Amino acid sequence: MHRKAIAVGELQFGMYVAELDRPWIGTPFAFQGFWLRTEQQLEALRKFCRHVFVDTARSDAQARTRAPRVQASPATPAFSLHGTAGYAGQSDLAGEIQAAGELYSQTCSALDELLVPLANGATALDGSRLQQLVNGLADTVIRNPDALLLLSKVRQATTPAHARALQVSVYMMVFGRFLQREPDEIYLLGLLGLLQDVGKARLPVALLHSHAPLTAEERELMKKHVELSAHIIGITSGLPPKLAQLALLHHERQDGAGYPRGLRGYQIGLFGAIAAICDAYDALLAPPPYGEGRSPSAAVGLLTKDRGSVFHGPLVEQFIRCMGAFPVGSAVELNSGEAGVVVGEHVMQRLTPKVLIVLDARGKRLAECRVVDLAASPDLRIRRTLEEGQLAFDARQLCLRR
Repeated sequence: MHRKAIAVGELQFGMYVAELDRPWIGTPFAFQGFWLRTEQQLEALRKFCRHVFVDTARSDAQARTRAPRVQASPATPAFSLHGTAGYAGQSDLAGEIQAAGELYSQTCSALDELLVPLANGATALDGSRLQQLVNGLADTVIRNPDALLLLSKVRQATTPAHARALQVSVYMMVFGRFLQREPDEIYLLGLLGLLQDVGKARLPVALLHSHAPLTAEERELMKKHVELSAHIIGITSGLPPKLAQLALLHHERQDGAGYPRGLRGYQIGLFGAIAAICDAYDALLAPPPYGEGRSPSAAVGLLTKDRGSVFHGPLVEQFIRCMGAFPVGSAVELNSGEAGVVVGEHVMQRLTPKVLIVLDARGKRLAECRVVDLAASPDLRIRRTLEEGQLAFDARQLCLRR
């Protein structure tokens, strides 16, 4: 190999970058060795390196031109948001929720068995068991995403931290389906959402359960969970090789103000940008101390405010379209005085979802529930959203007769 040290400012397109002046891990480059073709690659080299080692024998002399000195915009898209999977219809919600209910319960129980030992000194996870669980969850999301969204609203009181990880996993898979990503990508998104915070099991319990504002020192300690997660995933056999690197991305921000590496824009990638949005959304909705306990509308407002600076702008817009103004699982009160749960949405009519009526106008629980399609009921509309848990419903026991 004919290697030559080249200052980053002297690089030319067509050169083959064989080695960096720092370890490859911790950089956004997916491969150890690449031809310099794009301004995005060059910007990343400027950020991470002072010089690189070029293989002159593999460099492309015909394509070689001096790299322009203009910095590319961090917002320059480097990936396509939408896939081409072409998911058409959805399975029947009543049937799917029954099929998914047992799987969801099994997953909650399995998370105890798989994750709790980490706090007691275990160093790795059961990768094959995790893959089995997430494969099942991804399959039901592909068949009907609304079923698992409803089930995931049943936060397990005994494992709230695990329930939050599962909730983020569900959001990421549902969003992946909405974006028409391929099944293997939906599976990877689900696995990432479930495990990207697993490092918190190694942090002090008092820190995780604290209701008081964290001190500066505690905040820095909390940030360590990202690298701890990547380490645990990295030494667990049977998981996708790139999962550990993806787990480092959900607290990175588009403007470079995130952690642990201060990546920006395209460097975060599609999966990292999705993870950041879904994790932040659930952190806003989850009850204290695991979140802020906000309403879905407030959470959407905050994501919208930060789109383009903190979060990937076009992806935030797509996420809001995916979740809707009244996300599936939201408890709502109608102008009739009746109360119920949103069980389905219309893509083009987000303010008029399908609502399962649980309480009558006097607040009495109905013996037989009914589904009202607000898009087909012009006299009915949603008056307000209710606090999560106010209806005390269990999605696994909902009567979903049409």
